[in-house]
Amino acid sequence: MAIKIQSPLTRDDAKKLRAGDSCLISGVIYAARDAAHKRLCQLIKDGKTLPFDVKDSIIYFVGPTPAKPGQVIGSAGPTTSYRMDAYSPDLIAQGQTGMIGKGKRGPEVVDAMKKYGAVYFGAIGGCGALLGKCIKKSEVIAYDDLGAEAVRRLTVEDFPVVVIIDSLGNNLYETGRDNYLKSLSEK
Repeated sequence: MAIKIQSPLTRDDAKKLRAGDSCLISGVIYAARDAAHKRLCQLIKDGKTLPFDVKDSIIYFVGPTPAKPGQVIGSAGPTTSYRMDAYSPDLIAQGQTGMIGKGKRGPEVVDAMKKYGAVYFGAIGGCGALLGKCIKKSEVIAYDDLGAEAVRRLTVEDFPVVVIIDSLGNNLYETGRDNYLKSLSEK
């Protein structure tokens, strides 16, 4: 059974999640990729205000395709997360509690997650059209010049994800592989 999550995601709620948990997210999340992350972190470095409050926020690493007539958004599949690894620790330190993407994360990101209480969710790559249907509203809130990589405020309903790395550093990519290899040796 999936765990229902209402965004914003508090640190206390993030700390309750465990690697392997299936979740359905509803509420507001933000879309941003590497170009937007770079700008956000420059604002942090310069002591300037961010275009949205990252405290208790979930950022989805996505550059959606344009919406077709009658749609809120086009295909919205996750992008490879390691491109945000240089920036995620700074945003987590500012209060970000969740990230959605695909693929592995670096040790600096995992250390920040453990220190501050954040989680990394995985969304299924290749299912962008289906994931886009869970997005009920989309508005560009910063960096319109980046096109598909602009920062967007997304209102989502039952957006399906799996906790890949929890706030304790447990990593489904590692434990899942280890459990599979163990099951082979037991046969």
